[in-house]
Amino acid sequence: MHDHSNIKEHMTVIGADGVHVGTVDKVEGERIKLTKDDSPSTQDGQGAKHRYLPAGLVAEIEGDTVRLSATAANAADMFEE
Repeated sequence: MHDHSNIKEHMTVIGADGVHVGTVDKVEGERIKLTKDDSPSTQDGQGAKHRYLPAGLVAEIEGDTVRLSATAANAADMFEE
């Protein structure tokens, strides 16, 4: 398990494949809250929403980048709102 206290606001989150997943807003318990800026607007005209990822997906932290153990596509399947 990774020490989530090292995850800070505005860090870039990438998948194991190096593909951009989002930007950290903050850590809430065992979930990483991503900024709304990386969330697509919904089809019904609603604005972008915060998405969350399980903090257990963190493989390592490299400078200002959080690398996940899952690919970006797999991580997207795990998004929570």
